[in-house]
Amino acid sequence: MRSSAVSAILLAAVILSGCSTSSGAEDVLTPVPSKETTNAIAKPTGPIPAATVGDAAPQASPRQEALSWTGQVPEPQALVPAERPVGMPMPTERPVAMLMPANPGIDPDVSPKPPTRSRIYSHRFRDAKPINFGSTSPRKLAVHGVDVSRWQGEIDWDTLRQQGANFVYIKATDGGDHLDPMFRKNWRRAKEAGLKHGAYHFFYWCRTAGEQADWFIRNVPREANALPPVIDVEWNGESSCKRRISPARVREKMQVFMDKLERHYGQRPIIYTAPDFYRDNLKGQMLDYPFWLRSVAAHPSKVYPGRKWVFWQYSGSGLSDGVDGKIDLNVFNGSESDWHNWVASR
Repeated sequence: MRSSAVSAILLAAVILSGCSTSSGAEDVLTPVPSKETTNAIAKPTGPIPAATVGDAAPQASPRQEALSWTGQVPEPQALVPAERPVGMPMPTERPVAMLMPANPGIDPDVSPKPPTRSRIYSHRFRDAKPINFGSTSPRKLAVHGVDVSRWQGEIDWDTLRQQGANFVYIKATDGGDHLDPMFRKNWRRAKEAGLKHGAYHFFYWCRTAGEQADWFIRNVPREANALPPVIDVEWNGESSCKRRISPARVREKMQVFMDKLERHYGQRPIIYTAPDFYRDNLKGQMLDYPFWLRSVAAHPSKVYPGRKWVFWQYSGSGLSDGVDGKIDLNVFNGSESDWHNWVASR
């Protein structure tokens, strides 16, 4: 029996010693830091802390001694019923809600101002090669404007506006690498003179549409009150690009360009074109886009039958005070009220 008891004591000591050195369940579940690294994570050079780095763990609160109390234990005040006055209670202070205005930040004595509308100047342009349009004369329409490029040189914008230029489209870019040298100055001066203004791009058939859209976006500001951007598509015999691609390919390239501009400027681009290019590529196509049509010898309804349009370029030989030489003349398809509504919807 004694030898058995000694053996039992020795065996128990061995078991207790083993328990103090072996890993418990928490140690087995503790994750081991991975040796994998990425370009953004570098291997640590020092020892990895065993505990989370941050605020120290809260210390155990010291044991509190019981306080002796000889009197009656008080009841919690939250359980004592409150005394309520008889009848309707009268507030001692004015309610906060009555101190606040019905519409914070809005002065009730000031009525909202309607949006201002720019003055419409009557056209006083002349023409070096006047055309008799008969009963469909553009002069019967109310809102006239111009388009300009470097070839008009220095422009007196205030005078040009008083002559009847209520809007202007300014040549901005060609292809994917040419910026009209007068664009920035014309853009700034037209804005200062109060003209509604927009920019146009001359499309180059030997460059990708994406490159041309990026070039236009790089150079033309995104202004809240600017007119929609314009893509000028036509066959140009003076261009170094003599390529004439298929109608389907023409429309495909145009679509890529216009989609990029619409996403950037938040306005659907306007298509400017001439009779021969329209006949070859756009007749009956792109019906959900606004058009700006060149027609210097007849009303657009005769040259582009069935096509709806926003602007009509009715002369390439216009004359005006404030500009040396000839200037393109255009007109908006609608009344003054139509113009203001159209501009407000941009």
